[in-house]
Amino acid sequence: MSSHRLSKKGRYIAWATAGVAVVAGAGIAAQTSMAATTWPAQRTYTGRAFDTCTAPSLSAMKAWHTGFYGAAAVYVGGRNRGCAQPNLTASWVRSVGAVGWKLIPIYVGAQPPCQKSSSPEKLTASTAASLGASDAKDAVAKASALGMKAGSAIYLDMEPYDITNKACNDAVLTYVRSFTRTLRAKTYRAGFYGFTSSSAKAIATATDKTDLPGNLWYALWDKQYTTTKDWPWGSTRFTDHSRGHQYMVNSKETRGGHTITVDRDAWDAPVAITG
Repeated sequence: MSSHRLSKKGRYIAWATAGVAVVAGAGIAAQTSMAATTWPAQRTYTGRAFDTCTAPSLSAMKAWHTGFYGAAAVYVGGRNRGCAQPNLTASWVRSVGAVGWKLIPIYVGAQPPCQKSSSPEKLTASTAASLGASDAKDAVAKASALGMKAGSAIYLDMEPYDITNKACNDAVLTYVRSFTRTLRAKTYRAGFYGFTSSSAKAIATATDKTDLPGNLWYALWDKQYTTTKDWPWGSTRFTDHSRGHQYMVNSKETRGGHTITVDRDAWDAPVAITG
């Protein structure tokens, strides 16, 4: 069980509240268009990626660059970020980029009001829009300070919650839309991490697709390295390099003498623009 965002106990509580079945979920999603003339070219990575709670040391990243993984997700900020990041600096970003790594920025923003976990920051119906804007501004500031340039994708992390609770779900969508609008106003691409049975499903199946993220990173722990075979929302949704799939969690792996417990991802989506 991954502990990168909520605690292990917190995730169990959230799933139980949401009635989560990890492999469930179906629906539709669409991307909001952006004026091509005002945006830097998208940097896309297709291949295996990993995410882990604390960004590994530079020596570990060098040892792990064996060709199996080509991208690593890093937690750039958010009040609900689960781990300290002593290695994650602008110098680290430059150095791992020089090695050849692509980076996937994650921001652990405010969590749903109906989520039972004890998150430091939770949104409400009345604060959703303002929090979405302020969190997005913070996400851009944190990513920019690390050397992740305009045009980079930033993935908003939303943990499981009861999406059948309409008031709660409406508040979450308000927050996500505000976060997305603010990112785009600052010329950063919007992505979203969530679960196929709850938070990702809420985005993919929303009737009103206005200002929803254009890139969807779905957690479905079926151990299938794919972004297509188990995609639950129709083959025409989130196409053109807009999908990530977290397919395995808590994989303890050793490469070049460095052991790290990671979650595995199949990736075909935008990443950070660095260098």
